Amino acid sequence: MTTNLAAFAKDHGVKYFMISFTDLFGAQRAKLVPAQAIAEMQEDGAGFAGFATWLDMTPAYADMLAVPDPSSVIQLPWKPEVAWVASNCVMEGAEVDQAPRNVLRRQVARAAEAGLRVKTGIEAEFFLLHPDGTQISDPQDIAEKPCYDQQAVMRRYDVIAEICDYMLELGWGPYQNDHEDANGQFEMNFEFDDALATADKHSFFKFMVKSVAEKHGLRATFMPKPIEGLTGNGCHAHISVWDPTGSRNEFADDAMELGLSAEGRTFLGGIMKHATAMTAITNPTVNSYKRINAPRTTSGATWAPNTVTWTGNNRTHMVRVPGPGRFELRLPDGATNPYLLQAVIIAAGLSGMEQQADPGKRYDIDMYAEGHKVRGAPKLPLNLLDALRLFDKDKALKAALGTEFSAAFLKLKYSEWNSYATHFSEWERINTLDV
Repeated sequence: MTTNLAAFAKDHGVKYFMISFTDLFGAQRAKLVPAQAIAEMQEDGAGFAGFATWLDMTPAYADMLAVPDPSSVIQLPWKPEVAWVASNCVMEGAEVDQAPRNVLRRQVARAAEAGLRVKTGIEAEFFLLHPDGTQISDPQDIAEKPCYDQQAVMRRYDVIAEICDYMLELGWGPYQNDHEDANGQFEMNFEFDDALATADKHSFFKFMVKSVAEKHGLRATFMPKPIEGLTGNGCHAHISVWDPTGSRNEFADDAMELGLSAEGRTFLGGIMKHATAMTAITNPTVNSYKRINAPRTTSGATWAPNTVTWTGNNRTHMVRVPGPGRFELRLPDGATNPYLLQAVIIAAGLSGMEQQADPGKRYDIDMYAEGHKVRGAPKLPLNLLDALRLFDKDKALKAALGTEFSAAFLKLKYSEWNSYATHFSEWERINTLDV
C-alpha cells in the first residue's frame, strides 16, 4: 500500500498527479499537480471552489481541500507519466459531510464498528458511440439479439482488449468481457473488493473507458438509456459481508435457503425495505426512469426491474441470489455515483441487520411475463421526482447517510428536476401543437 506519493512518483516515473474527487452528481473533478509539489498536496490537499462543482455551497464558502488518499493511487496505464489518486474533501479542518467519498467512508466505519466488512463487485455496462453521441459506433451491429455476439465484440477488440489489458496490469482480476444485450453495448467484469476500493475502481473504470474510447475516436457512455428502444446501461452490484479479517463470508450458510445466512437475509431485508427510497441514489437522473420503466426493447427484455421483489437465480427481479453467500442488486444504472451507490447499500443493509428485517416472500416467477400476479410488492418510482420524494420521506435512511449530505443531495436534485420540468421538448410540440 502506497503511503508516500512523492516516493511513488520517483519509483514509477510519474510527472503529474490527478488529485480527484467526485461531486454529488457523480462528476469527477481533478487538479493536475506536478510531482515536485505532491508532498505538500498530500499534507494539505489541493484547493477547490466547491460552488463551482455540484455541491451545495456558495461562492462565499472557504476553499475546499481535496486531500489525496495515497492507498488509492493508480498510474494511468495509457499515460504512465500521470497518476490518479482519489481524495477526501475537507474544509476549515473538518470533513465535508456532503462529499460522496466521505459519506461512504462513514458507512464503512459503521460496518467496522459492528464487526463487519462489506465487499462488493459491480457490473458497469456502457455503450460505444460515434463522437457526437447520437448513434452506436458500429454500423454492422444490428442484430435483434446482439448479446454475446462474437463478431461484434471482435470489431471492437482494440478498445475492449486495451481496457482489459490495463485492468490486468493494475491487478484488478478482470475475468470476462462481452457484448451486451443492446447494439453497441459492452460489459467488462473484474473481481470484487472492499466497498471503498470497489468505489475507487468504479470511478477510475469510468474515467479509463471514456479515455480509451476517445483515444480510438469513439465516445463511451454510461448513460442509463442512451438509445431509444435498446436495453439500457445497468450497474448491477454483487454484495456480501465478511468478518473483519475478510476470511469468513458472513452471508454464507449452506443450511439456509439459497445458501444465504440469517445475517444475509436481514441485510437483504434492509435493501428491500428502503428500495424505493434508495432509487434516488441508485438511479439518479431523469433518464434513469427511461430504463426502469421502459417498454419492451428490440431484444425482447429490458433486463431492468420495476417492482421490489427478490428471487433465486432469476434475472427478472430487483434482487437475485445467484449462489450461496451473496446477492445481486439489479436496480442501479450507469448514472449512479460510485461512492453513493456503495454508501446507500451499506446504510440500508445495516439498517436491516439492526432491525432484523425480513426480506419478504421470495418469488421465482418471470416478472416480465407474470408480474401482474404479485400482490403487495412496492412498485419502483415512475420518475426522478417520485424517487426524490420517497427518499425525502425515508427519515431513517437520510439520517444514516447523514443529514447534511441528504439535504444537499435533495436540494440540488430537486433543482435539476425543476430545470427538466421547464424544458420544452419535441414531444410536446408533436402532441399538443394542434390541440
